[in-house]
Amino acid sequence: MHDIEPYYNWRHLYTAEEDEQSPFYGRVYSEFEFSNTVYNYYIHPQWDEIGSRTLYIKILFADYDENYAIIELIGEWNDAIENDIQTLKRNIIDLLIDKKIYKFILIGENVLTFHSDGDDYYEEWYQDVADEGGWIVALNMHVQVQDDFRKARITHYLTCMEDENWRTLKPEHLFLKIDNVMIR
Repeated sequence: MHDIEPYYNWRHLYTAEEDEQSPFYGRVYSEFEFSNTVYNYYIHPQWDEIGSRTLYIKILFADYDENYAIIELIGEWNDAIENDIQTLKRNIIDLLIDKKIYKFILIGENVLTFHSDGDDYYEEWYQDVADEGGWIVALNMHVQVQDDFRKARITHYLTCMEDENWRTLKPEHLFLKIDNVMIR
């Protein structure tokens, strides 16, 4: 897992550590010091800690004029033991909503598993953004994670989509592509 870096091809367009409105503003990263782990596996130091022992993120892009953020995730999404959704919602999402971000693209290719423990925080998140015309999209989650989302009724609040070519797009083009689907 230590070889899996957050997507870096948009770094010339946006970096969360240089964005004064980002929860990670001012953060300094090491390329050599691996300290965060998911269980016994070290992860690349470019991933951002959110207060969970099993789930890490990277805000790849945020546009405060168009009101969207693209966030990549890695690890195990564990609501049952770690209450990751509460941690993500309170420590990151609420801060972004306060900055008028209402549309969220969660890239989940590196989310290995999902363990549910209710849908209250998902419902709250959905209501926070839906009132503003927003939405939540989980992009490229593994099939078993999508199945677990459906079983837990999480898909009432977020939409699972697939786009294997998202890396070939600029962030605004990925956003427009998904926004057009969500509008329909």
